[in-house]
Amino acid sequence: MTQSDQPLSEWTNKAYRRARWEQTFVHYLFLAISFVTILTTIGIIATLAIESQHFFSHITFSEFLTGTKWEPLFEPKKFGVLPILWGTMMIAFGACAVAVPTGVAIALYLSEYAHPKVRSSLKPIIELLAGIPSVVFGYFAVTIITPFLQKLLPSTEVFNAASAALTVGIMIIPLVASLSEDAFRSVPQSMRDAGYALGATPFEVNLRVVIPAAVSGIMASVILAFARAIGETMAVSLAAGSSPNLTLNFLEPIQTMTGFIVQVSMGDVQHGSIEYQSLFAVAGMLFIVTMIFNYLARKIVAKMKQAYE
Repeated sequence: MTQSDQPLSEWTNKAYRRARWEQTFVHYLFLAISFVTILTTIGIIATLAIESQHFFSHITFSEFLTGTKWEPLFEPKKFGVLPILWGTMMIAFGACAVAVPTGVAIALYLSEYAHPKVRSSLKPIIELLAGIPSVVFGYFAVTIITPFLQKLLPSTEVFNAASAALTVGIMIIPLVASLSEDAFRSVPQSMRDAGYALGATPFEVNLRVVIPAAVSGIMASVILAFARAIGETMAVSLAAGSSPNLTLNFLEPIQTMTGFIVQVSMGDVQHGSIEYQSLFAVAGMLFIVTMIFNYLARKIVAKMKQAYE
């Protein structure tokens, strides 16, 4: 090696060592960020488990799961979680009944029928709904949806499950529409062309080719929308009320698990009391229910994806 080559070799070695150091730093930085997420989840689970253990030292697990009265703030106290669990499921399924067909129809229109200029204008407007605070939707339910339902159905009470379900359904429409449209647009154009070559109409191609091919993506949007509906808090608290009723009537007031958490978190309950500890038991139940539905939904998506491949 000549003397003129030595500075170049030293510069190359320094650049190589610097690149290796930067790569190592970035690797451990991302690893630390990943551990922060894991530790946060572990901390949440540990907190719920410890506080729930204090609750279940006073209330039996069977009483909590099978009781049909949820009255922790009144005497005699009742801690049967079924009414607020049922209320949560009513809102979630009712909201999905509104959002899923509407969102999928919007996505199909934007993906298959709308002009590109129309699509570029409508999609941001639809997604803008996702940025509106839930408390605004709650006041919209109380001032607009509930009076409309009362005019349509006079037996509708001031706080009712129907208004809450409709409101949450409107809230999750952008989630279903956006993810479903991405699923439709990911279907290869060759599959559509094959349907047209066989003499199918655009409606038949969409119904028998595009939708089945995108079913896994549609189910993913439904899963996320359902989880969003289960965890919704302020809109449900304002629209549905705080009466834990075990009922099938959507025109009556109900209470969800998130609604109870909001009620207890207002600060009127003494810290460390059984009423306060019930908050963590309900939060743990909400966590478990969400995990169960996510697991089942992932299995369903995997089977559907395998069936259409």
